[in-house]
Amino acid sequence: MEYNLIDTHLKQDTKSFYANICLSFMGACILALCAQISVALPFTPVPVTAQSLAVLLIGAAFGAKRAFATTCLYIVFGLIGLPVFSAGAAGLATLSGVTGGYLIGFVFAATIMGYAGDKAKDRSLSTALVTFLLGHIIIFACGLTWLSFYVPTNKVISLGLMPFLPGMVFKTVLAAIIMPGLWKFVSKEI
Repeated sequence: MEYNLIDTHLKQDTKSFYANICLSFMGACILALCAQISVALPFTPVPVTAQSLAVLLIGAAFGAKRAFATTCLYIVFGLIGLPVFSAGAAGLATLSGVTGGYLIGFVFAATIMGYAGDKAKDRSLSTALVTFLLGHIIIFACGLTWLSFYVPTNKVISLGLMPFLPGMVFKTVLAAIIMPGLWKFVSKEI
C-alpha cells in the first residue's frame, strides 16, 4: 500500500483527528495566500493566480481525503466572508460568479491529485507531469463549464482557457518538478 507525502513523512501523527484538522487548516491558508498572488487580465473576467499550483501540490502531498477536506474548508472560509478568494474576494457572490467553476474544480482536482499521490503517481517527473496535467484539465473543465453560463459560448475558450495555457503549462511542469524533489528530500530525512 502506498502513502502520500504527508503520511509517509509524519507517519502515525497524521492519523489523529487533530493532526488532520491542523493540516487541512494549514492547506486552506496556503490556498488563500496563493489566491492573493493574482493578476487581473483586462480582456477576461478570470484572473491569473497561483491557486492551481497550490491545489495540485496540496492534493498530491495530503492524499485524497485530506485534500478534499482542505479545499472544502477553503471554500467554506470564503463563503463565511473571509477574504480568501482571488484579490481578497469572499462570499456566495464570488462562488456563484464567473470564477465559481474554477473554485469548485479545485475540490475535484485536489481530490484526484490526492488519490494519485496515494498511489505514488507523483514520485517521478514523467508520472507527475501526466498527473498534474490531469489536475489542470479537471480545473479548467469545471471552470469553462461554469463560465459558459456567463459569457457567450463562442467566447468561453478564448476568455477562460487560451490566456491561461502558458501558465497552466508552467505550473504543471513546476509541480511535476517540485513533488519528486520533495519525495527525494523526505526520503533522505527518513
